[in-house]
Amino acid sequence: MDDQLVWKEEYNIGVEIIDTEHQRLFKIINKLFTVDEEDEEKKSRWACNQGIKYFKSHAIKHFEDEERYMESVDYAGRGRHRSIHENFRNNILPALEEELRKTDFSQEAMDHFLGVCTGWLIGHTLTEDQAIAGGKVSKWENLLPAEQVTAIQKTIARQVFDMFHLESQVISDTYGGEKFGRGIYCRLVYGTSREKRRQEVLMVFEEKLLINTVGKAMGLKTNKLDTMLLNAARYTTRQFVGRLLEHFPEWDSYDLTEEELLSYEQFRQVFEREKPQVSLLFNTGGSGYFAFCTIAPHLLEEGVGTPIQADNALVEVEQYLMRREEQDNAGNGLPKILVVDDSATIRTAMMQLLREDYDVSLAESGVAAIRAITLNRPDLILLDYEMPVCDGRQTLEMLRSEKSFADIPVIFLTGQGDPEVVRKLLSLKPAGYLLKYLKTADIKKKIDSFFDTWELKKH
Repeated sequence: MDDQLVWKEEYNIGVEIIDTEHQRLFKIINKLFTVDEEDEEKKSRWACNQGIKYFKSHAIKHFEDEERYMESVDYAGRGRHRSIHENFRNNILPALEEELRKTDFSQEAMDHFLGVCTGWLIGHTLTEDQAIAGGKVSKWENLLPAEQVTAIQKTIARQVFDMFHLESQVISDTYGGEKFGRGIYCRLVYGTSREKRRQEVLMVFEEKLLINTVGKAMGLKTNKLDTMLLNAARYTTRQFVGRLLEHFPEWDSYDLTEEELLSYEQFRQVFEREKPQVSLLFNTGGSGYFAFCTIAPHLLEEGVGTPIQADNALVEVEQYLMRREEQDNAGNGLPKILVVDDSATIRTAMMQLLREDYDVSLAESGVAAIRAITLNRPDLILLDYEMPVCDGRQTLEMLRSEKSFADIPVIFLTGQGDPEVVRKLLSLKPAGYLLKYLKTADIKKKIDSFFDTWELKKH
């Protein structure tokens, strides 16, 4: 490896204990870069292992020193800064170390480790650490609330599995634009005709991930990214992001208005110019890395409700109770639907889609569904087919084994539309099935159609 980190004056923040440790971490990274690849394999692996342990111990000590300093000066952003340290310590480093162990310190795993750690260290030093001394504003001050980011993480992981049958793990929820291997950088811009709003989605794929997924699906026997594969990857990226947006009602009205393939330098320019509301780095367990970033500041403006404070508490609580009563009354006489899905994102999306015309209740598992049915018998069950532990088939069998539940119609929800899965679904004789990646309008139309037929049968 011929890369080297060069310490620059601009990295100093003016706090001796922090600046000294930063320089030490840069030196450790440089030693890892210069491990002689021509050494005996065992010796080189031992040197890498020791260097990584040394880097990790110094990084953790540095975080502790830095957090003590932030406390001593009563730095307002210390809570968020501390959570970034925790993410690096508890998620990023363990994931990178696990990859090194699994691949016996392969060159590719070392490149991942050095690329992510180097980029993280430089980016963190130039933004978050500078903010401690008032030099810059924190890059991560405009992130969406944690529960929304978690919902997006889970939806992305589920979609990656549905589309490519790959398990994915979030390495970082504050991805700073670090390089990881040879990357393909995509920028998709979405807008809405009703409002002058737009959001940008930046997706970064490690080249080998595209070869392992899109290339494999196309039956290509190549380890090289060519024009055909890149064009297929572009289409797949649009399809992936489009399906993702459909899971979130506040994003569903947006249409693709612009698409670009960027160089790494162009990607960094966009990344540095804007402050992302979501910035996630994923590992797919050996098939490659990818990142997902969203720049949509209006999502923060909209919020999820009115903050309750001392001066508005009484009014807000009264209005909440009134809205709750109105919702309860609105459900009277409406057909009842129970949505059973282990994904909170899917449950929330279905609730928002159906609640105007149906009395909707939710359950996160097959066992919870049985309990919910006992308390409030639904007219229709929308049942996730791919749930863990107790899946859709097992839940349906439990329902049919109970005489009082056996006649409740069940429509399966599935993220897989291949013929073999559909054949298995239909062999269980459900009332139907719905593909999760359909547009929300199409899902609503199919459910409305079911109840139109159901009403005719009743009469």
